[in-house]
Parts: sequence; structure tokens; C-alpha cells
Amino acid sequence: MKKVLTDTSSFRVLGFKKQVLALAVCLIVGLGAISVAEAAPARNINPPALKASAPNVYVVKKGDTLWDISKKFLNNPLRWPEIWASNRHVKNPHWIFPGDRLLMCTYEGRPIIGKDEGDGCEGIIRRYAGKSTNLQPQIRVESLNNTIPVIPLDYIKHWLERSSIIAADALQGTPYILGTSDQRVLAAKGQSVYARGAGLEVGQRYGVYREGEPYMLTDANGQKFNAGIELTQVAAGIAVRGENDITTLELTDTYNAEVRRGDRVLPIYDPMLPTLFYPTHAENVSTGGQVLRVMGSIGTAAKHSVVAIDRGTLHGVQSGHVFSVAQKGEVVTDPKTKERVQLPGERIGNIMVFKSFDHISYAYVLDSELPIKVGASLQAPRMDD
Repeated sequence: MKKVLTDTSSFRVLGFKKQVLALAVCLIVGLGAISVAEAAPARNINPPALKASAPNVYVVKKGDTLWDISKKFLNNPLRWPEIWASNRHVKNPHWIFPGDRLLMCTYEGRPIIGKDEGDGCEGIIRRYAGKSTNLQPQIRVESLNNTIPVIPLDYIKHWLERSSIIAADALQGTPYILGTSDQRVLAAKGQSVYARGAGLEVGQRYGVYREGEPYMLTDANGQKFNAGIELTQVAAGIAVRGENDITTLELTDTYNAEVRRGDRVLPIYDPMLPTLFYPTHAENVSTGGQVLRVMGSIGTAAKHSVVAIDRGTLHGVQSGHVFSVAQKGEVVTDPKTKERVQLPGERIGNIMVFKSFDHISYAYVLDSELPIKVGASLQAPRMDD
């Protein structure tokens, strides 16, 4: 089982190997798996509102995402599970591939959308209702990599594979980069570096990680606390020799950055990269919350951006949870009374969580009418149309 770094473990243990074990946790979502097998029950009495421009037939194209397909049909794409006519006779009824023909049909007065298997809406409704079919069994061979994702994974791959948030004291006693073989400040692929610290074994492969700024949050009593440190993998290398507490590493890979002194050296735990996330309404999540950071940028976020929010597993957050984002209203001067008045905030977009830690989660911006700024508040997504 492949593993990732997390902040949910206790690191107050002796020995480097025990610390490493405490850093590891299994990633539950398997390759190509969908975290929610069946659509959630409808929350609204009225069926989802179809767009006036919704097509009767849509042929899935390479590069499509499920969220964007949903937006072609619905005013509120989060209600897609309510209209998706999953085929109960196949193992993974939610998977969609390029070339699939999606038909809009009507079942018991409600719109449903399903994959045409050669028998049109009649067959879609028959399979959706669980009734028998006269069609002969067919075998379809498709690579899992061809499945249509909810979101384009290229935009979140770095944060899935290379970044984690760990407990503030997790790195105490772990090895770190002391210098380079050519006495330069920075090192890259093909160069050798020296790491100081016990526990590194010759012949083993290690990752080099950079510490980010800590996430400082405020608890219920108004006290600030360190909610975790961001750790980003910048390189990988092999330990080729050791002397006392100095180990020489040959860098085999670097990732969008060069190695520098002070970077941490830890075993590599490659995560299994899921190909699908299933968007769900965020239930039983602590109220409040806001955008803490725009990842990879000091500016604002827009569609395809990744943000960090101050809600994590301890607040009930899970991968796939969708939140609406509301921008704070402007503070204006009342022209009559000259008072300073805070105007109401407005919903400007939606984000979906794809990786969670104790207090923090990474989320992908599904859509946004205006730029999303740090401090924007989180709200439950609207389930009406």
C-alpha cells in the first residue's frame, strides 16, 4: 500500500524510523475508485432545473470533465447525481469515457441522463429501473486513464503528489541538507548533496522536502495555535555513502525547485493518484471557515486554482465535499448618516476538497464569477436552482 505524509499521527517517539512510520498513513482512495458509489438521495422535492440550452444528445470529448458536462445540462451542477441514470448492471456505473453518447430522457416525469448503449432512452430507462434487457452482453475494453474526471487532474497533481501538511513538531530530529558537493548554494538533478542526521541507509531512496510557512489559526478561546507546516517535495535521491552522521545523496530528480540547505530528507511515500473524485454536499461540517491561502500564488484564485481552507478532517471535511465561496462585502460610508456600513457578502464560486488534513484542506476552484481572495468565507453550497 502506497502512503502519504499526514499530520494526523503523533511524532513524539524516539528514533528516526519510528518518526517515519508515524508520518505514514494509507490513502484510502484507490486508482480509479469513486468514493461515493451511489448518488445521494435528492434533497429537493422539485427536480433539478435544466438549462434552456441543455442538449438532448451530447457526445463526450477528450478533455471534458464531469463538472463541466453537468453545467451543460443543469443550472446547479452539484445536483447531477439526481439525474444521472446509472446502469445498475455494470460494475462502475458512474464512469464516462470519450465517445460516449449521453441522452436526455424522461422517467416518471423527471429528467434523467444516461449513456446510450444502442437502444436509446428506452434502454436507458429500462436499465436504470433495474428491468431486464434483451441486449446481448458486450465487452468494452478501456484504459482507466481514459475515464472522464470530475476535475482536470493536471491542475491538482502537484498538491496530491508532492505536498502535505504535518504537525508542527513532526520534523524534530529528522535529517536535513547540510551542503553540496560543489559548494554551491543550490543543487539539482545529477548533483550530490550532504545530509546530516541519523537513520539514513545507504542504497535507499529518499525525498527532499521544503518547509513552508506554518498555518496559524485561532481556537474557540481566541488563542492562536500552529495548525501545521506545509511540506513540499522538491527532489528525490539515493543515499550512496555515509560517514558518522553525514550521508551523501545523489539527486535523481528535482520537482520545480532546486535543493538548498536546510531542506528535510525523508523516505518517499508515493500516493496513489485517484482518477475520479465524486462531488458531494458537505454535511456535518463545522460552520464557518475561510480561504487561508491561494496555493502557488500570492494573488487571487480563479477557476482551476488550488486554495487552502481552514477546515479539515477534525471538522468533518472529506475529499469531494463542495463549498460555496462568498466574498466579503465592501465597507461603505452611508451618504446620509456618514456611518461606515458593512455590505452583505455575495456567493462568487464553488470549490471542491480533494485532500484533507487535521485542520486544513486543499480545494480546487470549480468555478468563480469573481477572483477569490484570501479571507473569503465558506458556505454550504446551494442545493436549489
